[in-house]
Amino acid sequence: MNIIDELEWRGAINQTTDKEALKELTENKNIGLYCGTDPTGDSLHIGHLIPFMILKRFQLAGHHPVIIIGGGTGAIGDPSGRKTERTLQTESQLEHNKKALTEQMKKLFGTENFTIVDNYTWLKNFTMIDFLRDFGKLFNVNTMLNKEVVASRLDSGISFTEFTYQILQAVDFLHLYQNNSVQLEIGGSDQWGNITAGIDLIHKVEGPDAKVYGLTIPLMIKADGTKFGKTAGGAIWLDPKKTSPYEFYQFWINQDDRDVVKYLKYFTFLSKDEIDELAEKVQKEPWKREAQRRLAEEVTKFVHGEEGLAEAQRITKALFSGDVADLTTEEIEQAFKDVPSVEVANEKKNIILWLVDDTKIEPSRRQARQDVENGAIHINGEKVTDVDAEIDPSSHFDGKFVIVRRGKKRYFLVRVK
Repeated sequence: MNIIDELEWRGAINQTTDKEALKELTENKNIGLYCGTDPTGDSLHIGHLIPFMILKRFQLAGHHPVIIIGGGTGAIGDPSGRKTERTLQTESQLEHNKKALTEQMKKLFGTENFTIVDNYTWLKNFTMIDFLRDFGKLFNVNTMLNKEVVASRLDSGISFTEFTYQILQAVDFLHLYQNNSVQLEIGGSDQWGNITAGIDLIHKVEGPDAKVYGLTIPLMIKADGTKFGKTAGGAIWLDPKKTSPYEFYQFWINQDDRDVVKYLKYFTFLSKDEIDELAEKVQKEPWKREAQRRLAEEVTKFVHGEEGLAEAQRITKALFSGDVADLTTEEIEQAFKDVPSVEVANEKKNIILWLVDDTKIEPSRRQARQDVENGAIHINGEKVTDVDAEIDPSSHFDGKFVIVRRGKKRYFLVRVK
């Protein structure tokens, strides 16, 4: 299947400047293509991941992806998708973010047939006179005002700084066309105006026959009408320190049956036959959630590697079975991040007094004795039925935590001072 046909089947194309010509080009040669991200933070989240998944598909098909980490444009601020001006970042913030994002990209794309560049390296060389004479003269203000990215901000206001952003992004496309043989720019649906500005600039500088194209991806909307990628706890980050592999895995495994096939197409590299088979299982055996499990496995492995996937699966299995004793201290922190927690002193104590007075997990001593005698209390994965048992908070998990399970599913994280 041609890469453009595959993207269409996956529902991953929103707009293209000339789809048939682009399809013909990709059939006849391996092309250079690019997508950019500004270092506004030190990690991408899964919403950012969507266009880079398209870039990865081109890479796997033999084409050469180029990624811009926008040290230059990041210092200006992209107005796309925003109602207010961005807060300008300091130079040290930008440098930190650039390094972090570069490492994330290397993890996703490897080191073969892949290039990372920073547009600061060429944008910094322009004087104001150069910029106005060489590029400003080629942009019509009326056209710029009609671009959605600017038009949507005219009522609330837009600074000259952010107004000129589309010129800088256009210069990026021109530079990569001239120096890296890039013929295609990919972006989110809100980048259409910036992408077409780049194509117009290349045609003015290099001539109307220059073969350059733009492609945007659809805005991802969940079946319930809300925006994809946001949860009650905030964004789902690619950085394991911000969103652990276990949390990342759980996000995907909990997807709605109405969305899971779409996400399999967008976020995995499974074949059409494999996805069609999983789609059939969603219809016939939804309670097995096999499609969700496969989605979680594939995306977690892509972002966090085999080790991250194994860690997430190990925690998931331990929580399902209640056998948490073999989890590491770090895995305990991941698994019980959002459960009720309490802090206690590192002192040995009778289990009844500990459950009532120290942790307040039990409302009364009578209830505590009843739960212990009935086998409803598990400490660090082991059932405790002796009301005279002693709790030693330092006995597990490097003396940092005690895990209490009351009943079948109710967990408590006890932090040891």
